[in-house]
Amino acid sequence: MTTVHVSFDQKVYDVKINSQLHHRIGKEISDAWSPRKIVLLTDSHVGPLYLTDTQKQLEQAGFDVLPLQVPAGETSKSLVVAGELISQMAEAGFTRGDGLIALGGGVIGDLGGVVASLYMRGIAFIQIATSLTAQVDSSVGGKTAVNLGQTKNIAGTFYQPDLVLVDSYYLDTLTDRDLVEGYGEVVKTSALDSSDFFDFTGKIQSVSDIRKNAQELSRRAIVYKAKIVMADEKEASQRQYLNFGHTIGHAIELIAHGELRHGEAVAIGMVAMTSRMARDGVSKNDLTAALKQRLEVVGLPTDSQLIGTPEFFERLINDKKNHGGVLNLVALEAVGKPTLIMKKVSDMSAFIG
Repeated sequence: MTTVHVSFDQKVYDVKINSQLHHRIGKEISDAWSPRKIVLLTDSHVGPLYLTDTQKQLEQAGFDVLPLQVPAGETSKSLVVAGELISQMAEAGFTRGDGLIALGGGVIGDLGGVVASLYMRGIAFIQIATSLTAQVDSSVGGKTAVNLGQTKNIAGTFYQPDLVLVDSYYLDTLTDRDLVEGYGEVVKTSALDSSDFFDFTGKIQSVSDIRKNAQELSRRAIVYKAKIVMADEKEASQRQYLNFGHTIGHAIELIAHGELRHGEAVAIGMVAMTSRMARDGVSKNDLTAALKQRLEVVGLPTDSQLIGTPEFFERLINDKKNHGGVLNLVALEAVGKPTLIMKKVSDMSAFIG
């Protein structure tokens, strides 16, 4: 068992990483929580695979479980769905002493965190991350959000969980595409972190390599992210580095209308940003090729015709990182050396080229 401790002024919790945690859910939750009512939130992809066994383990451990399932996909990450879940919890008599467990990937983790933070001004929250994206990135650090219209993650809260469980067992039922999109976030983190981690991703040459090394990839990514978020919980400074690839990525993800997964869009965004920063003398010239090699060898896209379209620039204007017409763009001077470059939104057309 690997345990990463995450500590803030008002909150301390563990991220536990082990390939046998799916057998120990009752014990792990009991170690964190006293007996109570629990909403077990999942989606239509994960629910048929893991909901019944997870609910059984929780009930055997003495918890009163209300299973709630939403349709899989980004459309469930909305204020409407959050409101419906809150209504169901109220009807079931949930109190401030009860809790919510998110059993799923990034969408369920985000949605569950928003609901837990809003219900009676905040109830206990735990994440059981079942996708690689959630395991290496979204389940750690407390950022939760839902989408509003065509704007991604515009309504949300910082809300830390009491526990995060990361088990590579759940990845066995992911399609290759769903697994690989999460690897886009791993490559991002490795480039931000260090030459050691970046060299490690350089050894990944296939989808099967991702599966074989999933637990170590998760451990390294979580250790880095925990270090960053503990230093900057509310994204006032260095936590913004985690947005590497996301400014361009979010824009094209939205205008692709479901044709691009989040990690795929981030992969494109990293390469697009780094190639332009290399052109402008910010990034090392060989960094773009190094990123492309790691992404393309497992089938991730690295370019998109959506970049530079009128709709693309409209999305940049609505980006939540737009502060008074200025975007903080994350660039890499070199591996392990991220930096923030401020660009006026009005200058982005010339920058994108």
